[in-house]
Amino acid sequence: MVQIGLDIRARERLRAWPNDPPGLEHELGPGVWLKARPGVTDDINHPKLKLPGADRLRTVPDALWLRFGGHERDPFVDIFVIEVCGSFTNLLDKRSRFAPSMHSLLASCPVQWLQGPRARDDDTQRWQCTRLLRELPAQPMVLPVRDIRVMYALPAKLYDGFVSSQAPHAHEFFIPTSALLGPESWQEPSIRALISRASIRANFWAYDIAAE
Repeated sequence: MVQIGLDIRARERLRAWPNDPPGLEHELGPGVWLKARPGVTDDINHPKLKLPGADRLRTVPDALWLRFGGHERDPFVDIFVIEVCGSFTNLLDKRSRFAPSMHSLLASCPVQWLQGPRARDDDTQRWQCTRLLRELPAQPMVLPVRDIRVMYALPAKLYDGFVSSQAPHAHEFFIPTSALLGPESWQEPSIRALISRASIRANFWAYDIAAE
């Protein structure tokens, strides 16, 4: 019951987060971020993550952003995920879903979601924003995930224990749940700074394509 209540509170906070993950607005190369979860309402017509060939056990993160890239013949998405974990067991389960693997993770975008508006103040349909489609597809848009970055929110006791004894993977970032649930949390400079380290840009010494 504690985890259910925590998930509901977290989703309510995360609904207010913008279309671009805070701190990741200016990623490398062409591409566009779209917020996939949580939506205005909790319905089934939102993107999910899955393994190739799987029609069950799909991963539904607490928050998910997709950055569409590539071109019509070779599309892909990069993803930024937020997972709220109420227990150590819950953390282990969620970490296992994003562990490095030789298998490609796929993002499945329902037609109804693609047809929806990009944001409350922008009526442009999402499929048009992807820059990968000439018209609304008749079937879900399924794309390979190129890059994964995940931020886990942990209760204070679990967070302190993890910091003192564990080494995160390169794609993992951790934050106390209390910071995530704070008012206007996405505008907090410390949170934006943490998420900015999840940028692909952070892996390069410098990037100036004009100088190439």
